[in-house]
Amino acid sequence: MSDPFSILIVEDDPAVGRSLQDGLKREGYRVIWKTLGEEAIERAVDQPPDLIILDVRLPDISGFDVCQRLRKLKMRQPILMLTVRGEEMDKVLGLEMGADDYVTKPYSLRELLSRIRALLRRSYGDLSGTDADLLYVEDLVIDRTRGQVHLGDQLLSLSPTEFRLLVYLARNRGQALSRAQILDGVWGYDAEVENEATVNVNIRRLREKIEHDPSRPALILTVPGIGYRLADKP
Repeated sequence: MSDPFSILIVEDDPAVGRSLQDGLKREGYRVIWKTLGEEAIERAVDQPPDLIILDVRLPDISGFDVCQRLRKLKMRQPILMLTVRGEEMDKVLGLEMGADDYVTKPYSLRELLSRIRALLRRSYGDLSGTDADLLYVEDLVIDRTRGQVHLGDQLLSLSPTEFRLLVYLARNRGQALSRAQILDGVWGYDAEVENEATVNVNIRRLREKIEHDPSRPALILTVPGIGYRLADKP
């Protein structure tokens, strides 16, 4: 039997943190709970978890800072951010800093568990897949087995979500994809109006890493009134 996944919770509210810890442990996860951002970064670097649940508002530094610093340290574990309902900017900022998904408070444990399972499955269980292990897009080489993307001789630093997004676009190259299709194919849940920002932010971040001129994208094209498509082969 394989070891259970480990989850790092970063939440300063004792009631919320304890409830999360108890609920995730009942589901069989190994759980570490920290109340401060600095402590969480230190623990994540010293003993990397499989997934991080990160509250936006912490007493020492913000969850945005924690997320950004972890990504700068090349930590690629999926990060699920907890935001307050109605704070649309929190969601956008979290995605900009490198978060993979978010859940708004108040939320049900059932909803949270669904998001956690989807993130773990996509990050650790579905990268090899049944299609070709290597995908080629212009100068990009996408290695689905290793979860890596090379631009020429350069290894790109993509988050797990950015990697899955690129793979999804590459597997549907030339096809105009709606944001709802992309959400379902990459994140694994049905589209909501507020979730359009999730797609838009991650497309922008991906363009910044793979396009020669992100301000004039030649690979990931916007399809007015629909969504996006990866440019056809020349």
